[in-house]
Amino acid sequence: MINLAKEDIRHTLGKFIVTAMGVGMLLGIVLIMMGVYRGMISDAEVLLNDLSVDLWVVQEDTLGPFAEASRIHEDLKYTIKNVQGVDKSEAITFQNLQLPLANRKLAVLAIGYDIHGEINPINKERLIEGRVLQTDHYEIVVTDKTGYRVDDKIKLGRNFYKVVGVTHGSVASGGDPLVYVSLKDAQELQFTYTNKRIQTDRARGIINRDSYLVNAIIATLKNGYDVDKVAQDIRKWQHKSVYTRAEQKVVLTKNVVEKASKQIGLFTVILVGVSTIIIALIIYTMTLEKMKEISIMKLMGIPNRMIIEMIIQETLLLGFFAFIFGNIFSHLIYGKFPKHVLLNISDAWMLFAIVIIASVLASFIGVKKVVNADPTAAIGG
Repeated sequence: MINLAKEDIRHTLGKFIVTAMGVGMLLGIVLIMMGVYRGMISDAEVLLNDLSVDLWVVQEDTLGPFAEASRIHEDLKYTIKNVQGVDKSEAITFQNLQLPLANRKLAVLAIGYDIHGEINPINKERLIEGRVLQTDHYEIVVTDKTGYRVDDKIKLGRNFYKVVGVTHGSVASGGDPLVYVSLKDAQELQFTYTNKRIQTDRARGIINRDSYLVNAIIATLKNGYDVDKVAQDIRKWQHKSVYTRAEQKVVLTKNVVEKASKQIGLFTVILVGVSTIIIALIIYTMTLEKMKEISIMKLMGIPNRMIIEMIIQETLLLGFFAFIFGNIFSHLIYGKFPKHVLLNISDAWMLFAIVIIASVLASFIGVKKVVNADPTAAIGG
């Protein structure tokens, strides 16, 4: 038996391929949007995974430095260290900086930590050049995305910092590159004012003591201790907000990237809807172009079922080839995006299922036209 869909597509092959490519570009953007969301979630977990700590102690009634301002005293780390069940505790700071480049500024998140402490946020597996910090002043570790290399000098605040190491894949929750400085340098950058501000404050009788503040205390637990119980003890006796690793992950994924994920989700739904409408309009146009042929087939006694099968098969093939082109398109351009795009096979299969369902729904408009076609139209020309 002749496959009507195959013969019809062969007759208009060029038009069919160009149409599939056009719809495929839309589907490729859908895959990119899914990848951007996956990339945001992945970026949000980079620092958490690199630190691999059990507890985050932050300013009372705050969500911590990833979501809002948090300032606590550096020496609290010694108190936390003596809490039953705590193995290691260290102070850490977070600060948004603008690194000077040749003709612009690059936004980064600077992590300040005690280089002599027991917890090092630099994942040595990410270190591709140089070394970690070894002195308390004027050294910095950057990521390769900054464009800096070992031995380069970077001016931050009043001083120049020497690049001693370069990492790969170190990013903050918002996708900004991570850089690392010593805790003392970080406190100076974040809490020390300009000379004129210091002079004015002294004239007002104000003494700056902020240089001994940090944004969070991080801690690991000894084996056998319940993380929720230790966290509750610290909340009760130290009057601070405490988040476990799981709770901090929720803060990052829900409170920090939730709005962006909703926007991406809405945009994705709109694109899928537009793709469905375009497929429906194309099938409707293709059906209109061959209405005379359809009328002749009905006049010859060919049942509606066979003609309807032709329309549905054409629609499914259009959706299938559009999906293939969309995958090719997305893999060709995703590396050009400034945001981290993570393309997952599971997302591609989910989109494939959506495309098939959307194609079947889109074919109904052509099917309706076929069912209502008048066989006598073939005679009337």
